[in-house]
Amino acid sequence: MSDTPRWFTSSYSSNGGDCVEVATNLVATSGAVPVRDSKSRSGAVLNLSAGSFSDFVAGIKAGRIGAI
Repeated sequence: MSDTPRWFTSSYSSNGGDCVEVATNLVATSGAVPVRDSKSRSGAVLNLSAGSFSDFVAGIKAGRIGAI
């Protein structure tokens, strides 16, 4: 297994670049899901626990988290 994030954006991200990228390949080794701004790839990375990332995605799907 590699400790290098394999970044991807959602296939639903066709909104002109206002997206986040995630690297789910590190969950098994670190328990974390790194998240970054797709417009600032050399910027900060937020490492969410697998549970927090799952809650975040569930919140978006349920409409509890909207655009700012």
